Amino acid sequence: MADIKPSPRELEPQDIAITAVPLTSFSRTSSGTRFGQLDFIGGLVLTAPDSRFFGGWSGLALDGDGKSFVSVSDSGVWLTGKIAYANGVPSTITDARIGPLLALDGNTLKRNRDRDAEAVALVSGTVRNGSMIVSYEQNSRLVRYDVTRDGFSTARSLLEKPKSAAGMRRNSGYEAMTVMKGGPYKGNAIAISERFYDKARNHTGWIWTAQGPQVFHLTNIGDFDVTDIASLDDGTLFVLERRFRWLEGVKMRIRRIEARDLKSGTTVDGDTLIDANLEYQIDNMEGLAATRGAAGETILTLISDDNFNHYLQRTLLLQFALRDVETAKARSQR
Repeated sequence: MADIKPSPRELEPQDIAITAVPLTSFSRTSSGTRFGQLDFIGGLVLTAPDSRFFGGWSGLALDGDGKSFVSVSDSGVWLTGKIAYANGVPSTITDARIGPLLALDGNTLKRNRDRDAEAVALVSGTVRNGSMIVSYEQNSRLVRYDVTRDGFSTARSLLEKPKSAAGMRRNSGYEAMTVMKGGPYKGNAIAISERFYDKARNHTGWIWTAQGPQVFHLTNIGDFDVTDIASLDDGTLFVLERRFRWLEGVKMRIRRIEARDLKSGTTVDGDTLIDANLEYQIDNMEGLAATRGAAGETILTLISDDNFNHYLQRTLLLQFALRDVETAKARSQR
């Protein structure tokens, strides 16, 4: 029942009207707001009835104010806009634009394997005037772009591909990616593959240091897939994970990795902040951004990939707060 992913060859950069319906509760069975170590702030169900290109959102980046955002779709499309708030809760999306991701030669990405964008991260500036990196999974690569209020430029350059990634298959490539905002690896790109494991079946990742891409691993807990990562200004790394089985449905998990634990050549585990299944308002959660709230708390914003299956799936924007003593201390000691 899923729609075929539309080709971005027919898409020109343009404004887009997005309809946002608020979610008043994260749980389907209770009205509580505390889930694991996170407090649910609010959420939106997003649609764009007038655009067949809206869907498949797999990556998310936010400015520090938690308002202006950019997202990328695995159909080879970018989306920019602003999250508007009412009483501190996401209420709607404004100033939205949509357009195609372009290759180094300025053409749209034609083959499905070339346009499978999975994550986006801000390198410098803002999401309306800055430099971005987009990760692609099937034809695995990290690509730099410039971005303005009008949208994305043509591709500017590619990051070096790790020699240790040579064995990645088409559907096991760079699924999660960010640029570290702080800590020992500040300014370095970091990516984790979807299903490219070590001998212990742990997830494989890389940190792009001055010496080249360095390997690390993330403990595999319950065969979840890593779908995105996001960095805080103190070097804390958050990992978004998803598991889908026909008999159990979809599940979501978020882990936190402290800056001191993330090192090349090691296997990191992390602290689980939340586990959720279909008893909660989740879907195929694929994009993650981390920002700071007014009181210094961590704000985690998630977006889902509906697979262009508009009958059975939804595009969700969810927002949680982590009011954590350790993270707050780490921030004050920077």
